[in-house]
Amino acid sequence: MRMRPTLSWTPVEDLPPGTTDLEPVADALSTGGVLVLSGAGISTESGIPDYRGEGGSLSRHTPMTYQDFTGGAQARRRYWARSHLGWRTFGRARPNLGHQAVATFARHGLLSGVITQNVDGLHQAAGSEGVVELHGSLDRVVCLGCGASSPRRELARRLEEANVGFAPVAAGINPDGDADLTDEQVGDFRVVPCTVCGGILKPDVVFFGEAVPPRRVEHCRELVREATSLLVLGSSLTVMSGLRFVRQAAKAGKPVLIVNLAPTRGDQHAVIRVALPLGTALTAVADRLGVPGPAQT
Repeated sequence: MRMRPTLSWTPVEDLPPGTTDLEPVADALSTGGVLVLSGAGISTESGIPDYRGEGGSLSRHTPMTYQDFTGGAQARRRYWARSHLGWRTFGRARPNLGHQAVATFARHGLLSGVITQNVDGLHQAAGSEGVVELHGSLDRVVCLGCGASSPRRELARRLEEANVGFAPVAAGINPDGDADLTDEQVGDFRVVPCTVCGGILKPDVVFFGEAVPPRRVEHCRELVREATSLLVLGSSLTVMSGLRFVRQAAKAGKPVLIVNLAPTRGDQHAVIRVALPLGTALTAVADRLGVPGPAQT
């Protein structure tokens, strides 16, 4: 029997209430060595919805799992039709004030690193360097047969050529770049194979139900060991891929600070959760530290 991935959680104990006090966040950054762990919530102000916040995509959309993707051609057709359409919109997203603030903190030597659970590349677009993409990136494609990697733009071109005139109107776009389409809208969308071996192509991202590569996990664990504190930005920490680093930091006695509007699965391990929009909060912190970033474009 297939196990479904954890998509939600219910608090089993009273969690500390959120605050609007940004002083602890500013204090942590002022000492340097802060490791950032970001989630979908940091990209909502760029027009990409999150999974679990108010109006989050999980209320209308079940993400593709690795088991479903590898289990049948129809599931792959449905995925690639929706992802191809979503990529057109996803690719137009631009960094917001939250991404820019993180890049500013890094430029001023306040961060030890950035781990993101997002697959949108917006931290890098804002100027952050050395970002660890915990769940991979939508701008790369990998073959499940021979392992060949290729740019997403190349696949997008091939899919355009194979599906001339494909332009349905999606009900919404999700954090994984997947557009909401009906089976009728998907129709007989044509999926293209690997140009090297003819194998199955998959976006170079970690699907729900798929494990993060062990070497990537260990690299992140090392970043936690080297950091003075952990700053979580816009993540509910529902899935273990991110929560484990919060637990690791807390167990090691490193302060965990969270900026997220809603309660998270990691609140019990945090010294504080700031319940403010990320763009507003991080811009205010940057100003308080005297390291204002570029204005939003």
